[in-house]
Amino acid sequence: MYKSEKFWDRTAKYFEKTPVKIVEKIKKYLNSSDTVLDFGCATGTIVNEIADNVKEIHGIDISSKMINIAKRKAGESKNENAYFAQSTIFDERYKKESFDMILAFNVLHLFKDTQKIIQRINELLKKGGLFISSTVCLGEKNTFFAFFFLLLTKIRIVPYVKFFKISEFEDSITNSNFKIIETEKTFSDAYSYFIVVKKI
Repeated sequence: MYKSEKFWDRTAKYFEKTPVKIVEKIKKYLNSSDTVLDFGCATGTIVNEIADNVKEIHGIDISSKMINIAKRKAGESKNENAYFAQSTIFDERYKKESFDMILAFNVLHLFKDTQKIIQRINELLKKGGLFISSTVCLGEKNTFFAFFFLLLTKIRIVPYVKFFKISEFEDSITNSNFKIIETEKTFSDAYSYFIVVKKI
């Protein structure tokens, strides 16, 4: 059986240098009193970039190697309010309505039951809390790249990928008690979709 954890462990070193262009978009929604969760934090780049802007921030990822790099980065940056764990969004240590903001970047398309993930995110957010995501929407265009990627998932070279269309992705969120605040196509071909929503 294909194990996605092993795939992300193997690719961890490449994420360490991944540039993050979206940090400023996040920062404008942050408050110094916020408790934040970064779901699928990879090597902790975003967590460590915004730690100074919040009270407390937690990063979780299924890859132990990703988490080890994230912890090292936090130590180098002296971010004492940044906490990392190899875990999932369903970890029982995270209680209902315990976060002011939840981030999920380039991760939601990796789950078959995305609706269940989004409902859990809603459960963990305080009323009025924000969910910010950038999600790959490969269903927007029928390209050779999309077909090739689908083939790689079928033969288990890369993890499962859901081929979202933007309208489908938006519906999955708004059907989970969220109100859309901001959206943006982050690439001209609409492969990636940035969205900010508020729990209502």
